[in-house]
Amino acid sequence: MRLVQVLIPKGTRSAVLDTLDHQGIDYAVFDEVGRGDFEAMVQFPVPPSGVEPVMDELIEAGIREDAYTIVLSTETVVSQRLSALVERFPGLRISREELYARAQDLAPANSTFFAFLLLSTVIATTGLLLDSAATIIGAMVVAPLMGPAVSASVGTILDDPGMTRRGVKLQVVGLVAAIATAAVMGWLLQQTVLIPPGLDIRTIPQIAERTSPNFLSLFLALGSGIAGSLSIMRGSGSTLVGVAIAVALVPPAATSGLGIAFGLPGVAIAGAVLVVVNLLAINVSALTLFWVAGFKPLDAGAFEGVRASIVSRIVVIAVAIALLSIVLGAVTWTTFQTQAFEQQTRTELQQQFDEADIEGVELVSVTADYEPIDLLLGNEPRVNVLVGVPRDQEVPPDLAQRWDDQLTAEFDRDVVVRVGFIETQVSDGRTRERPERLVSPGVSR
Repeated sequence: MRLVQVLIPKGTRSAVLDTLDHQGIDYAVFDEVGRGDFEAMVQFPVPPSGVEPVMDELIEAGIREDAYTIVLSTETVVSQRLSALVERFPGLRISREELYARAQDLAPANSTFFAFLLLSTVIATTGLLLDSAATIIGAMVVAPLMGPAVSASVGTILDDPGMTRRGVKLQVVGLVAAIATAAVMGWLLQQTVLIPPGLDIRTIPQIAERTSPNFLSLFLALGSGIAGSLSIMRGSGSTLVGVAIAVALVPPAATSGLGIAFGLPGVAIAGAVLVVVNLLAINVSALTLFWVAGFKPLDAGAFEGVRASIVSRIVVIAVAIALLSIVLGAVTWTTFQTQAFEQQTRTELQQQFDEADIEGVELVSVTADYEPIDLLLGNEPRVNVLVGVPRDQEVPPDLAQRWDDQLTAEFDRDVVVRVGFIETQVSDGRTRERPERLVSPGVSR
């Protein structure tokens, strides 16, 4: 429930109160003696979704847009006509005036924004190098990226170019600063003993996860943008949703910076692509949701122009996402193909072992050195097979070549097979009687 306080200009008191009576709203009127332009102040309770339509009616009754209007969130309202108001305004979304105020509050001062963003990047970069998911999530609590992401969309919807420009600027400059911070930090750490010499960051799971972006990453960004918009529209869980938005942006930005620091252009490009795709997805989902929710500019006459601007902006962002999604699609397809190849290879070799039924011989493991980049470049898959053989049994000399020929024919592509042998011992499954322990007699002194 909201408590609205409005100053009534001179000569409009009767029209304003008649409007509230017509709306069935309980109100209280106080004489205004502080300024000469207003004759009274009226305050009344109304559900959150009713603030905007009631204020539109009051503006038509004579309330000027430059008059003071205060909207307060209330804990409890006792009124005989409260249930009727709730039935009349059943929606949950807030008014455009309240949305505008919240968007302004979410975009902090530049010094505060960049301080928290850089601290978040430092913590996230440390978490990536430590392979600590908890540290990375903890860093997201500090990141202030929800404000600019939401305020840019709110500014577009409500026709405030200044808010839109600032929101876009903070997002772009902030993420570039995050990449640069991670790059500098990664370079500095290489000059210390905190990182082992020759560390390949591509082997760290938390980093590898963000160097192979696929369509699931796009769903994360779209969901984060929608959740952020809903949390602002309904005033719940905005802090936790801000963490989700930061998770979609800061870790891949830090990954891109580490790729620059370690001289790995593939890591840097993959992280940067993921950042850009997620950034665009968050903005387009927030912009679309605010538009679908029915928010309109504060100036009703600007609605048509803003509508055309919103449609064009959504189309441009959607086209950009579609183009960048080619990369995501390629990674998704190649990852599926390489993993399917390894699984099929393991199944094929296990089937051959089962059919051969050689006593004592065991297929220990089958792995494939076959990455998505190998598929794109046309490199041959390398299959590593480890076989356990008893000591007294002869090892087939041409096993690797035979499997090479079979797998090449099966998958219609050249395959390199490497077979390793280990000596195995297998128990007969029977429990033998344990020998008694020899106990030395005690010696007393």
